[in-house]
Amino acid sequence: MQIQAEPFTIHKRFALTISRGTSSHSTNIWVRLRHQGIEGWGEASPFSVRDRQTPENLVASIASIAPKLSDYTPDDRQAIEPILVNLPSAARCGIDLALHDWIGKRANLPLWKLWGLDRSRIVPTSATIGISTPEAAIDRLRHWLDVAPFEAIKVKLGSPEGVEADRAMLKAVLAESPRNAKISIDANGGWSLVDAIAMSHWLAEVGVTYIEQPIAAGQEADLPKLCRESPLPIFVDESCFTSADIPSLSDRVHGINIKLMKSGGLSEALRMVHTAQACGLQIMFGCYSDSAIANTAAAQLAPYADHLDLDSHLNLVDDPFVGAELVGGCLRPIDRPGLGVVRQGETKC
Repeated sequence: MQIQAEPFTIHKRFALTISRGTSSHSTNIWVRLRHQGIEGWGEASPFSVRDRQTPENLVASIASIAPKLSDYTPDDRQAIEPILVNLPSAARCGIDLALHDWIGKRANLPLWKLWGLDRSRIVPTSATIGISTPEAAIDRLRHWLDVAPFEAIKVKLGSPEGVEADRAMLKAVLAESPRNAKISIDANGGWSLVDAIAMSHWLAEVGVTYIEQPIAAGQEADLPKLCRESPLPIFVDESCFTSADIPSLSDRVHGINIKLMKSGGLSEALRMVHTAQACGLQIMFGCYSDSAIANTAAAQLAPYADHLDLDSHLNLVDDPFVGAELVGGCLRPIDRPGLGVVRQGETKC
């Protein structure tokens, strides 16, 4: 089994601003696994939550582990997993996705079919609007609605200018949103507990459906009070990386955001799904600055999700890959084997 890591840079049509900063492009890693004439693909995307995972350390970590995997096959996933445990989570993800893609291609089945999942259960994915002025937020919403009839809209709040700036921006978005659109909020830990409680009541009054990561990771002890006082469901993202994080959160949130780069790939994401279900929590899938590879991989598990936020690749001007299809605002995995991802311009069945 041969593994190689190849960086590629992608650029956003609209830069995305959240409470931690602004990003306009990303250098991600294309992971290619070859065995018995079949090539499996994965992706590792850099991010900086808990620790800083850069393109350089992702490439280096994958290169360092590749020789240790040369005597294994993609069928040896249980033996391979402990070898990957000390890699950055995004590097683990890239290899894990490539392993799954290889297995699906060998079986000549898409992963969602291998897992026996029902695509008709996939909920609409949200279109994300970053922190901005009210005027820029309206412009961004209009551009999204030109792409597809999105039924779900995710608005980033937690502005450094304070909650009044958040309110002004959201009012503008609400005024321009389609009737019956599902509006959710992601503060990326940008509020204090006091502001989060106050905003939860105001957001409920204006029709928001749920709030994601209202207070910072590390403040999980404040979540029970917030959960008791908020009229809206509370989801966590930065506070939840793997299935091991879920039990201690189960009495203080309503749901979790699973991201493949945090979890380390589809293997752990599936464990997170089952753990969350056992704990009575709702499930959403999200993304970082991912291309179609990672978002198509997450879409394979989308039938499990109550909410989806897999739109990062839809905001790219130069995504080298194409995979899951956007159908009426829903991101649906297709019938091609494995992940079902090909290079732009290719037409493999």
